Amino acid sequence: MHKLAATAAIALTLLVPTAAIATHNNSQNHTHQQVSAQPRYTPPPFPASGTPTGRTRGAAGRGRDCGFKLPLTALAPAVERTVGTGKATYVWGQTIAEHPTFWFYIPAASPSLRSVEFVLQDDRDNDVYRSAVELPAKPGIIGVRLPSTQPPLKLNQNYHWFLKTEIAASCDRQDSPIAIKDSVEGWVQRVSPTATMRSQLKTATPEQRLDLYAQQGLWYDAIATIAEQRLQQPDNAALKANWNGLLQSANLSDMSSQPLLP
Repeated sequence: MHKLAATAAIALTLLVPTAAIATHNNSQNHTHQQVSAQPRYTPPPFPASGTPTGRTRGAAGRGRDCGFKLPLTALAPAVERTVGTGKATYVWGQTIAEHPTFWFYIPAASPSLRSVEFVLQDDRDNDVYRSAVELPAKPGIIGVRLPSTQPPLKLNQNYHWFLKTEIAASCDRQDSPIAIKDSVEGWVQRVSPTATMRSQLKTATPEQRLDLYAQQGLWYDAIATIAEQRLQQPDNAALKANWNGLLQSANLSDMSSQPLLP
């Protein structure tokens, strides 16, 4: 009783109406609901077997003046680790998609860009899929999707992907262009979503799906979700912020300002 009386006295002394407090709290809650943290990718543990080494940056033009501001780049997470006396770069990520999409920055356009080929192999180096990619009309980021006509990726199996290009470029101020062949490579593993995740995805908004994919280490699903949204709404500031946040969390900040090509 004494506590109740003291509380009432304090409330009367401060002369702060209960309705005003409620309004202020509701306003704060509403503000928090409107603010969403940018998605951050949390990489999963590396596979118990195999060494998923690769590279996300092309070598063409390295140490030479070939006119490329940025090299051929795979938009995939890369982790550098010490192996013996040297270092190895692991390029590996997971997906729940049967036919995932892979994203790449192409630094040149036709006619300088002569060819682009995508290759997917199993863990025994057997071709699963190999196809020429349509040449982009300008430098930018493209998506390469494994066609639905192909067999779906097998669960818990590692697949090795490559993107290979050939560009005619003049390097070191040479008058005659030379053919520069370049490539990037990495790995993907399809996993099965948990029952909880399946339930969450059924009612999730695209933004919630993006956060869920990123938190669960599903890189290929996360980047496909935000890339497809940005292709539909290229001027949406919130989507751009999410795109920047996801790429930054995978050390791909220099790709955030490059155009997404349909």
